Amino acid sequence: MLILGIALCGHPTARAQIDPIKRELIQLGYSQPIQGKAPLSGYAFYYLNVPQFRYTNVTLRLAVAPVYLDTEVGLSQALGPNTDLGIGLSGGGFADSYAEIRQGDFVEEESFLGHGGGGSFSIYHRFNPAGRIPLSGVLRSDAHYVTYADEDDTAPGFVLPEEGMTFRLRAGLRWGGREPLIRPDVAMELSAWYEGQYRTWSGSYGFAGDRAVQSDSHLFWARALLSYTLPKLKHHFNVSLTLGTSVSADRFSAYRLGGILPLTSEFPLTLPGYYFQEISARRFVLAGGSYSVPLDEKKRWAVVAEIATAGVDYITGLSQPGRWHAGTGAGVVYRSPSDSWQLIVSYGYGIDALRNDRRGAHSVGFLLQFDLDQAKVPLFEPGENPIRSRGLQRFFLQL
Repeated sequence: MLILGIALCGHPTARAQIDPIKRELIQLGYSQPIQGKAPLSGYAFYYLNVPQFRYTNVTLRLAVAPVYLDTEVGLSQALGPNTDLGIGLSGGGFADSYAEIRQGDFVEEESFLGHGGGGSFSIYHRFNPAGRIPLSGVLRSDAHYVTYADEDDTAPGFVLPEEGMTFRLRAGLRWGGREPLIRPDVAMELSAWYEGQYRTWSGSYGFAGDRAVQSDSHLFWARALLSYTLPKLKHHFNVSLTLGTSVSADRFSAYRLGGILPLTSEFPLTLPGYYFQEISARRFVLAGGSYSVPLDEKKRWAVVAEIATAGVDYITGLSQPGRWHAGTGAGVVYRSPSDSWQLIVSYGYGIDALRNDRRGAHSVGFLLQFDLDQAKVPLFEPGENPIRSRGLQRFFLQL
């Protein structure tokens, strides 16, 4: 089973304002459980944001993965002096795939592929144009068509959901924000959101109709986040609190918690040591934090520790004993002298993750970021080998 990540995958254009900063990034991430079998989880994508693209009021945002494209054209002041318009298009393979994970087991016989695409319209309004910290609102609508196909191990008697269109409406209010980086030096955010999902397809699927797709689902969530780097010591910390609830959530609209990958969605619900999206919840609260300390005088190497805990109410059919989950981890961070690239290699322990009817799970992973706009030296010195992109894992599986 392939898990594809693209820049802010899922709803990458649903940002509270058009990004005014020029960016050109390559992002790679991968997580591997040490015990148990899980869906392959990783991403590889090229991210480009170009303000004043051909015209002074046009911004182009582009995210390209091996088999997926997501793009948005932002028109500054299109609807007033403080109101921007975004027009987006996205689509490709595998991004709508579904992996069934039940009580710590990856159920391949009930997992399947999903492919699709669609378009979106977004309105971004800045409420305090003179404020140092932006207070912004977003109103976004999109239409997304999806079709499903059997995976190699999908059971012959398992009936797939019907293909069809999903219409989404999202509204949010955000004070501050977080850049699309694996570890921003400074970030602060308070935000609250609503999203309604309306499907032209619904009804039962699976084995003899043992699970259902809701015709409409409604999600409500909020996030508080603070990330900061001490200027002289270069100690870095990050703390966050996210909570959400829902009405009529199903397997496709549930909140999914787990893993360490920070750029698979705009609101990643990470739990170290767990499989990617292992926990499916209709309601949750998630708190986490990390702290890193430099190891050398030039502040290129650092060691980082992190912890996260979550309380959840599971969706029907995917519950397990206990409602609280916790994970912890540690890793090593390296930043190049020019800050053109950085690498994080980490270990995670899922304290409450179920594996073979016992608690506890281990995983390892890495995150790699190239900032092509900052690069002033070769990305690799002579003799070094580039890290292999996990975004091509769909092709590797065929070898």
